[in-house]
Amino acid sequence: MGGLMQELLRELSLLSSIASNLGWDQETYAPPAAVSFRAEQLSFLHGRIHQLRTSPQFRDGLESLEGANQRELTHQYERATKLPQELVERESSTSTLAKAAWDQARKNRTFEPFAPYLEKLITIAREKADYWGYEDEPYDALLCEYERGAKTQEVASLFESIESDLAGIAAAAVSQSASIAPDLLHGPAPVEEQQILNQEVAESLGFDFEAGRIDTTAHPFCTTLGPKDVRLTTRYDDHDFSSSLFGVMHETGHGLYEQGLPSPDFHLPSGQAVSLGIHESQSRLWENHVGRSRPFWEKWLPRAQELFVHLRKFTLDEFLLGINRAAYSPIRVEADEATYDLHILLRFRIERALLSGDLQVRDVPGAWNDLFKELFGFVPAHDSEGCLQDIHWSMGGLGYFATYSLGNINSAQLFEAAMKDPEVHTNFEQANFLPLLEWMQLHIHQHGSCYFPQELMHQATGSPTNPEPYLAHLRKRFINFSQ
Repeated sequence: MGGLMQELLRELSLLSSIASNLGWDQETYAPPAAVSFRAEQLSFLHGRIHQLRTSPQFRDGLESLEGANQRELTHQYERATKLPQELVERESSTSTLAKAAWDQARKNRTFEPFAPYLEKLITIAREKADYWGYEDEPYDALLCEYERGAKTQEVASLFESIESDLAGIAAAAVSQSASIAPDLLHGPAPVEEQQILNQEVAESLGFDFEAGRIDTTAHPFCTTLGPKDVRLTTRYDDHDFSSSLFGVMHETGHGLYEQGLPSPDFHLPSGQAVSLGIHESQSRLWENHVGRSRPFWEKWLPRAQELFVHLRKFTLDEFLLGINRAAYSPIRVEADEATYDLHILLRFRIERALLSGDLQVRDVPGAWNDLFKELFGFVPAHDSEGCLQDIHWSMGGLGYFATYSLGNINSAQLFEAAMKDPEVHTNFEQANFLPLLEWMQLHIHQHGSCYFPQELMHQATGSPTNPEPYLAHLRKRFINFSQ
């Protein structure tokens, strides 16, 4: 790599990490009155990043790269040069203000205050799609930002092929869980004790707290601020310890992936995550395949009972039934495995309709509620339990949601492949999950973006994304009650 290109990529990496720091601060500790100036700061930074990514120096420097780094940075350059500077700055400023408007609208439980911001963000998304170009529909151009090489019609066909199975599994799981009280495991859970358990669990899974930390936010997320600085966030319910714990295990999965990437290549695609569908496979694997398993709770239930006295009355089998209880919930991030993907199918349809113009922003709450009733059998009580519950649209993250279900499918496929390794399997049964982490580091983390997502899945498991292991996992856990 040429020296000039190396310096340019280093500057881009520094600017991007500064923007990430400001974004993390806005979601955690920044005061509400700081939002307006924060929008200016982020707009300036993203504008500068865009200038550098589209500069003649960047274009010329691509020739000094090799392999996947050249391929991916050329792709990024071609995408960036199609977007006007004004559009990039406008999107950054609008999304910063939109997040604040979304947060306030969510607190007030009404969609109307957020609607004007979403209108602007939809307009921006359509503009970007038009500049980038697409084969079949605008959603193609946006999906590609999150899942390299994916096509909307392929994802839609995959979802359609499993929708009936998912709905049937969900209905059976909910029916069989009907006798389990929804608040079975609820009881006094002081935040301080939750924080102790969360940190102990995350550390035992391999998360390095010398290079990361956990903070509190309205909507849990993981972000990387530097090669040795991975931030996890969660939220707390002082009568339900599992809400924050599973949130932390989910974000720990993301964090383990980030900490497992080659840190010397932090400024290159070879040191960056390949896609959100792969990223989500890591978070869902640790949250569900590990965190809701019998071996995990054989080890951790006694510790949880030390911290939360009300859990002492439960046997392991009773506790596992409570942890894996299935029920139709209005909230995606609190949904069980059996019903979770129905939330994604809903969002995928709404997003495509918004982008195509078949759905107007003003009609989103009604469309959401109608589709929710079709899938879940009831209507959310208010917009904060409906179309306002997720932060993604306020971030401009249209095209993002499909990757959650792709991640679920990938997680089961990767877990199945990993468990064929005798050492991984034996240690898993003994609640030692570090060999599983090492398997993921070897087959997923270390490769960064050197392969397309489907190539990486094929290399790790022997086939591209295949829903059958996921459906088998759901049937085993929720219909046959094998934890």
